[in-house]
Amino acid sequence: MNKHQLEIQKAQQYIEQYAEQVKQSKWYLQYHIAPPAFWMNDPNGLSFFRDEYHVFYQHHPFSPEWGPMYWGHVKSKDLVHWEHLPIALAPESPYDRDGCFSGSAIEKDGKLYVMYTGNRWTGADQDRDLKQVQCLAVSEDGVQFEKAIENPVLSNPPEGNIHPLHFRDPKVWKHGEFYYSIIGSRTMDHRGQALCYQSKDLVRWEFLDVAAKSDGSLGYMWECPNLFHLDGRDVLMFSPQGMNPEGNLNQNDHQSGYVMGNFDYKKGLLDHGNFYLLDYGFDFYAPQVMKTPDGRTVLMAWMAMWESDMPEKEDQWAGAMTIPRELKVKDGKILSSPLAELKQLRHDPVAYQNEWVKGTCTFPGVEGDCLELEILVDVKQARTFDIVFRMGDEEQTVLRFDRRGKVITLDRNRSGKGEGGQRQVPIELNQNRLYLQVLLDKSSVEIFVNGGEQVMTARIYPDESSKGIQFYSDREVELITLKKWALKPSISFEGILRKGGICSRG
Repeated sequence: MNKHQLEIQKAQQYIEQYAEQVKQSKWYLQYHIAPPAFWMNDPNGLSFFRDEYHVFYQHHPFSPEWGPMYWGHVKSKDLVHWEHLPIALAPESPYDRDGCFSGSAIEKDGKLYVMYTGNRWTGADQDRDLKQVQCLAVSEDGVQFEKAIENPVLSNPPEGNIHPLHFRDPKVWKHGEFYYSIIGSRTMDHRGQALCYQSKDLVRWEFLDVAAKSDGSLGYMWECPNLFHLDGRDVLMFSPQGMNPEGNLNQNDHQSGYVMGNFDYKKGLLDHGNFYLLDYGFDFYAPQVMKTPDGRTVLMAWMAMWESDMPEKEDQWAGAMTIPRELKVKDGKILSSPLAELKQLRHDPVAYQNEWVKGTCTFPGVEGDCLELEILVDVKQARTFDIVFRMGDEEQTVLRFDRRGKVITLDRNRSGKGEGGQRQVPIELNQNRLYLQVLLDKSSVEIFVNGGEQVMTARIYPDESSKGIQFYSDREVELITLKKWALKPSISFEGILRKGGICSRG
C-alpha cells in the first residue's frame, strides 16, 4: 500500500468513527448528497463512467471545518440514488500537500481521469503565500485513483496580465481531436478571468488565450469555470468572487452565474453577452455540469456559502449538494429545473384543485419536512400571496409574491438556527399565473419559479417539530393545482462503511 492509499485509509477510519452520529443529525439531508462526516464544499469531477454517474467533492475528513482538501466520492446509476464510496484523492505529494483542490473528470482510453489543482501554502497568508499547479490522477475502476507520474502537468500560469498565484479549478472536455481545459484566474490588478488550454493527451498542454475576463464589474477572481455547449449556444459558467451588490442581485459573499455566446476553438476566445445569476437564494456556489448519455446537461452545486454559520457543524458535518438540475435555454437565458428522475422519490401524494384562498389557509395532508410541492396559482388581483413552510413554535420560512414590487422574496429571518435574511428575485407573470416547485429536505429548500426561469436555494435549520405549511393571500386567489408528495431517502452508506471496519476498495 503506497503513501496515497495510506492517507486515504487514515481518513476513512476517522470518518467511520462519526458516520453513525452524523446520520442521526436532525438536519441531515435525506435525498441530497452530504458528507458521511465532516466538511464538504465544491462538487468535482461530475462524470458518467462504466454505466454509472460519479460525483466527487471537496472534503476535509477530520473536522466540520474547511481544511486540507481531499476528494470525497459518491456514485449513482440514476442521478437519484447515491452510494458513498471511499475517498478518491488525498493531499500527500509535494505538489498538493496542502490540498487537492477542485477539478473535473473525463473518460479516456477506458479509464477515468481527473484533473485537479494541487495547492501548497508557502507562508501564513493564504491569499498571498501559495503555489497552485494542475495535476492528473487516473482510475481503472472509477474508485481507486493513482496520481500521474508526470504531475504537475501545468506548473505555472502563462506570462502576461495573469496572476502567478491564483490558478485553479480546471474543467476539462473534448472537442474534435483535442482536449480543452478552462481554468480560473485573475489579472495582476485583480479582475477575474478564465484561461483556455488545449492538449492531445491530457498531459502536455498549450495555452491558447484568456477566454474571457471581467470588465471590472465581475469580481476579482473567477472560480470553478465551466465551458459547454447548450441548445446552440456556448456557455461559460463560473463563480466570481467580490462582485458588488446591485439592487436585489449579488447579495451573497460570492456569486455563481454565466455568460453565453460563441467560442472560437482555434483562438480559445469566447465572444459573449451579459452575466446572469444561476440562483437568487442564499446557498449556491461552484456549480459544475456534465452531459448525460442521452445528451441532457445536468448541473449540481455546493448548497452552502462561504462564511455561513452552518449550524450542522455541532453534529460533526457541514455542507451539501443541490439536487441535480437540468439546464435548457429559453429566450436567451438558462432555465434550471429539477431532474425528471427525481420523481422516483415521490410517494403518498396529496392533491387539491381549484381551491380559493383569501386570508390564511391550510390543507389537510400538506405538511412535512421532506417533500415536494407543485403549485399553480392564479393570483388574480392579489397584492401579496405567501407560502409559509417549516412552521412551528415561532418558526417559519416565507416565500412571498409581491405584485407591486414585481418580486418574489424568500425570508428566513424566523427559520430556526443559523443566519436569517431575505433574498429577492424579479418576477413577471403570464396571465396572472404563478407556477412553483418547492423541494424541502431536513435543512434545505429549493424553489423553482415558472419552470425554472428563476431559482432560489437556501439552507434552513428549524426544529424537527416545525412541519406546518400555510397559505396566505390579501385578496382572493385560485389554487388551480396544489400537489404534495413525501420524498423517500436516497443516500446509501454501504459503499463506505461495513460492519467491523473500512470497506474493501475493490
